[in-house]
Amino acid sequence: MNVMEPRLRAALRILIPFVLIPSLVAVSAVAFSGQRYLIISLGIAILALLLFMAGVERRNIGSRRMVITAIMIALAVFGRFIPIFKPMTAIVVLAGIYLGAQAGFLTGAMSVLLSNIYFGQGPWTPFQMLGLGLIGLFAGYLSKWLMQNKILLVVYGVISGITYSFIMDIWTVLWYSGGFELGLYGTAIISALPFTALYAVSNAVFLLLLSKPIGNKLNRIIIKYGV
Repeated sequence: MNVMEPRLRAALRILIPFVLIPSLVAVSAVAFSGQRYLIISLGIAILALLLFMAGVERRNIGSRRMVITAIMIALAVFGRFIPIFKPMTAIVVLAGIYLGAQAGFLTGAMSVLLSNIYFGQGPWTPFQMLGLGLIGLFAGYLSKWLMQNKILLVVYGVISGITYSFIMDIWTVLWYSGGFELGLYGTAIISALPFTALYAVSNAVFLLLLSKPIGNKLNRIIIKYGV
């Protein structure tokens, strides 16, 4: 895996998650007809991979980190099949904390895309990829504090659930009205409160349950293989 020039890596780490991918999602909001959302979802996946590569500073650790990230993606996909309480988001958060922000984004975005092969692809997929990807990304940014404080970890899980729900409520409004209406958005948020609360609580519970066993294993792998 080639290592990019430092300035290019730094630029891509900002542009991809905060400019390019959100722009693609915005395009998807007006490209719901036909199968164009599949092209946009594929574009997001490619950009997420490029973001991951931009986070690799030494060539010899890139392939190792990719293998571990692929395992976390597989675990997140499997977690989505668990009914009601789902550990998917918790696994994405832990990937960001222990493997880095860019790996967290890749885990979130790809786990959505792959699991939707079963649950159904649609114009909602780009919104899901962006939402869960950002959850993993910011978990990486905050990893120093989230590793050391279980209370902050739980709070992050709750906020992640609320934020993801708010992002998907944008999709709900666009699908329902064909455009964004603030009043309708507020109604969507209120109507989704029971599901948002369940999602937020499940994130907190699974982070408490999984942070130690998965964190310990990832730490051992990181130390052993120099990832």
